[in-house]
Amino acid sequence: MYHEVKCQGKTLNETYRKGDEKKKGGNIIEGAMKPEDQKDKESGCNSSVPSSDQRQETAETQNTPLPSECADEANAKPAQKKMVKAKRGPRRKTQGRTQNRKVTDYYPVRRSSRKSKSELQTEERKKIDELITSGKEEGMKIDYIDGKGRGVIATKHFNRGEFVVEYHGDLIEITDAKKREAVYAQDPSTGCYMYYFQYLSKTYCVDATKETNRLGRLINHSKCGNCQTKLHDIDGVPHLILIASRDIKAGEELLYDYGDRSKASIEAHPWLKH
Repeated sequence: MYHEVKCQGKTLNETYRKGDEKKKGGNIIEGAMKPEDQKDKESGCNSSVPSSDQRQETAETQNTPLPSECADEANAKPAQKKMVKAKRGPRRKTQGRTQNRKVTDYYPVRRSSRKSKSELQTEERKKIDELITSGKEEGMKIDYIDGKGRGVIATKHFNRGEFVVEYHGDLIEITDAKKREAVYAQDPSTGCYMYYFQYLSKTYCVDATKETNRLGRLINHSKCGNCQTKLHDIDGVPHLILIASRDIKAGEELLYDYGDRSKASIEAHPWLKH
């Protein structure tokens, strides 16, 4: 009989030796292969599909050395895969760069024309500085009020928080203010136009007793007034101003709380109770 010899377990010399023995015997079997073809089939380097028995034998003999040609081919395949991976790496990076685009590359930047809160506050502050330094007093007039005497009436609409007028007078320290107050107390006809306040932990006074054409000194008192006092400094110098505590309609009397609750002041000026 013809014995099949696997190249995994035998050397090539042994395979050729079996072929020679068949030729010497003179028995030629139909379908038998030449030694060269047999070597190709037995070595597993051809493209034919192995049978189930051959798969089992191949699995059992995986640790046996392969022929030189198969070993070279097996070693060449991993090297080829590594080259493919090395080529794909830069392509992915290139694709990432092209996709990393900014929105501004496709759409122009639209800037809002609306002003921020800080910008509006800066503009309002500059406006107040100009009104104080120039001495302009707009949107009000002097009128006679029953039971009070002179008062100030609004001639335009003031929005809440809007600058109304400055309480203008002589800015003096408390020591000088007390001396002047003692002098004014000797003349009962002299009204009370002195406003004390603290600025940077120091007490100051605005003395508006002297008669001038400034209207801030003539605004009357009320606990429920429509104005309130506020400090506004210009170059480190404090100024006492009045702003609207609510919306003020034209024709309303301008009023604010003097804040004096002392017994002596209430006895001398009973209208401070209201």
